[in-house]
Amino acid sequence: MRQIVLDTETTGIDPNQGHRIIEIGCVELVNRKLTGRHYHQYINPDREVEQGAMDVHGISNEFLADKPFFRAIADDFLAFVDGAELVIHNAPFDVGFINHEFRLLADGKRNIENYCGVVDTLALARAKHPGQKNNLDALCKRYGVDNSQRDLHGALLDAEILADVYLLMTGGQEALSFASASEQKQSGGSQGIRRLDANRAPLPILQADAAELSAHQQKLEKLQKVSGACLWLQPSE
Repeated sequence: MRQIVLDTETTGIDPNQGHRIIEIGCVELVNRKLTGRHYHQYINPDREVEQGAMDVHGISNEFLADKPFFRAIADDFLAFVDGAELVIHNAPFDVGFINHEFRLLADGKRNIENYCGVVDTLALARAKHPGQKNNLDALCKRYGVDNSQRDLHGALLDAEILADVYLLMTGGQEALSFASASEQKQSGGSQGIRRLDANRAPLPILQADAAELSAHQQKLEKLQKVSGACLWLQPSE
């Protein structure tokens, strides 16, 4: 499964008022793992950036003056995301702006949904944490994701942070396997029962030391904080 975690920065908040995209940042996940591939582009919006938007992302009109127009980068952007599932925080905002940019082109490109699926992580967060703050900063704090470099919004940085939050919020690692890679290879990936030799020597019993017990307790407390209900910390009846 290929997913693209995406974020944009814009000249303002409403494309219906003529506002445009000025930055796109994307990072790629394949089978819920970061691949290291990304797409990042600043864009000349062919209009002024509103001061309120500039206060959020810090991208000035002077900086954007020599950047390409969206029509010049549209094909490369679409080639990177085509066929993937887009993971976006507050997806209607970014999708609305992307579709607005497509509608301004003369080559027939239309809605991004014609090329990609879309997952809204804000909707996921609201369903998982009703009645709580679910902006990206709040989710970073909730899931222990480092966002200390996020003094200003930036599309690529926010996409990278959102990728970490999304993986944690939707379960992190998909499955635990206690067999080694060599054992799985030898068994063809089978999880069948293996009989042990009845004449084998007894297995040694290793007790955890104080440092290991303390580290284990800290891990359980972190799971409790993230999930809200860690089974191993529940009082026994």
